[in-house]
Amino acid sequence: MKLLSPLVLLATVSFCGVAAQTDNTLQLENVFDLEYANQIEMTADGDVVYFVRNRMDIKSDRKVSNIWSVSSSSKQLQPLTSGVHMDYSPVLSPDETRLAFISTRDGSSQIYVKWLNTGAVAKISNLTQSPGNLTWSPNGEKLVFSQFVPAASASPVSLPGKPKGADWAEPAKYIDDVYYRADGGGYTEKGFRHLFEISATGGNTNQLTTGDFDHGGTLSFSEDGKSLYFSANRHANYLLKPTNSELYKLQLQSSEITQITDRVGPDGQPQVSPNGHYLAYTGYDDKKTNYENTQLYIRNLKTGETQSLTSDLDRSVEQIKWADDSKGLYYSYDSEGQTMLAYQPRSGKRKVLTKDIGSVAFGRPYSGGDFAVSEDGEVAFTLANTQRPADIAFLKRGKTQHLTKLNEDALANKSLAKVEEIWLKSSHDGLAVQGWVAYPPGFDKSKKYPLILEIHGGPVANYGPHFSPEVQLFAAKGNVVLYMNPRGSDSYGKEFAQTIHHNYPSNDFDDLMTGVDALIAKGFIDESKLFVTGGSGGGVLTAWIVGHTDRFAAAVVAKPVINWISFVLTADYYPFFADYWFPGKPWDHIEHYMKRSPISYVGNVKTPTMLLTGEADYRTPISETEQFYQALKLQGVDTAMVRIPDASHGITKRPSNLMTKVAYIQWWFDKHSK
Repeated sequence: MKLLSPLVLLATVSFCGVAAQTDNTLQLENVFDLEYANQIEMTADGDVVYFVRNRMDIKSDRKVSNIWSVSSSSKQLQPLTSGVHMDYSPVLSPDETRLAFISTRDGSSQIYVKWLNTGAVAKISNLTQSPGNLTWSPNGEKLVFSQFVPAASASPVSLPGKPKGADWAEPAKYIDDVYYRADGGGYTEKGFRHLFEISATGGNTNQLTTGDFDHGGTLSFSEDGKSLYFSANRHANYLLKPTNSELYKLQLQSSEITQITDRVGPDGQPQVSPNGHYLAYTGYDDKKTNYENTQLYIRNLKTGETQSLTSDLDRSVEQIKWADDSKGLYYSYDSEGQTMLAYQPRSGKRKVLTKDIGSVAFGRPYSGGDFAVSEDGEVAFTLANTQRPADIAFLKRGKTQHLTKLNEDALANKSLAKVEEIWLKSSHDGLAVQGWVAYPPGFDKSKKYPLILEIHGGPVANYGPHFSPEVQLFAAKGNVVLYMNPRGSDSYGKEFAQTIHHNYPSNDFDDLMTGVDALIAKGFIDESKLFVTGGSGGGVLTAWIVGHTDRFAAAVVAKPVINWISFVLTADYYPFFADYWFPGKPWDHIEHYMKRSPISYVGNVKTPTMLLTGEADYRTPISETEQFYQALKLQGVDTAMVRIPDASHGITKRPSNLMTKVAYIQWWFDKHSK
């Protein structure tokens, strides 16, 4: 068997050895130099912004996070925590004298409180499981949070006759749960997530909810602090209908739980208005489609009257926050690859405040971001673009200013790819499709360049004009990189996303090929050096592409689905996939499943195709990769399989795995350059 590691080592040398001495483009090891901001909190007067500052630690090969503050007037940065661990989820107390957060500094995730006037820090919990959804009570005396509670479990079989001190095989693992493993978490233990409270000065926890249901998400107190609103799926069939969550009110003194919403569909993010009169939340009516627009609702807590504030917005609402005067809400949503922030009054027209909320993804150029709002409507938000990861920005009276420049030391002297937006009409039906082209540093349109088509996952997701180490590293090697949002992507409305409902892959292939053709027509692409890659849903489309065209010199299929039948029967979230991505269960619709499966077209493949997947991936299990690899071997197609040890579906969670992914893809493309 031929080992690839020495060759990849050579690729790594070309990335960060000789190249680093002769140019100032981004190199593989520069991944460890990058930082980004997220998880924003802000004082009511807008003077101080708290945020999580994330960086990559080269010794532990992991992301580490600390909490910092920045003045909105002087831009002075100040650390609130430090150390090689994770500090996250900062939450200001109602009187703004304390900051609660979660930290792994002592080896497990615990709740800490920092007194902002004195700088004192105390660990107030001693939990056996990781907390989440940290929320202050209105009087600042307590914190509520969610935590997993293991359930008792015992094997139904016990073996007799084991002598004392004998070394027998590890006992068999008995599984009868619907959800028995989770991507990124491995095989799960029995139990449920419940709500707890703890004194803000420390002490024992008090469990607030019981029952065989998961409770969590956004937590919000009533104005008087006597009730707590939360989201949960407490229906009898919740295991097989995982999206049907409702809002509930928990009376803290009596532990009585009252159901607030009642419809088929997910209701979440409950937020009581500052005046206590309204409950805002997000959700949609479930119609068993691949996508519906998430809407913003408000409910009058006295009358029960409920209305959608965004029924005329053909986009999905993401984060929401009440205005301090309770007259409206701020919310973010993705539109055409960018994350927007809007203000929506309880009655009247919405106003877009900025379209520049920056991505907090690390790796590929996905959209998203965070924001916070002061009592006067000033906004702190993550700001990013194609040249920089997320910083903190401040919006006041319509003017935006940078408060941080976290990556100037790492990137100011680097020659980065310039990224250009393009719009095209699909060759299939003329549908308008958006994309972006990253040009290699020193680009000269009179020369010819290799082209890498990089395809996003999801499939209902979106790329945008955001910083991407992967795209920048490919461009630094002299490639033009094309990434697009083909039909089925979100941020273009419901109809655009639903074009692939029970129809994926299909004409998204034509959209992508239209993009390739458009760049070739510009005259600077070497047609003998066309390459294609993508991960997850992008891996599906890459495998589909090589089964439908031979135009690419090489392909790398990352963490794909190859066979929809085996995927639905092995993926972690299989009840959802069977219900929403297909017309029914596999055995009732075998022809439909196989028509959309790349494995059905493996007999057409001639393109040299490498596969790359994490060995601990339970979303698109590595058995999918193995199927395609072995099928390609049987077909005599030039192929290879790269297995990333201990990596889940989020391969690039560890920085060195991002480096590995890019290096292997570039090596494969270099190997097959004519």
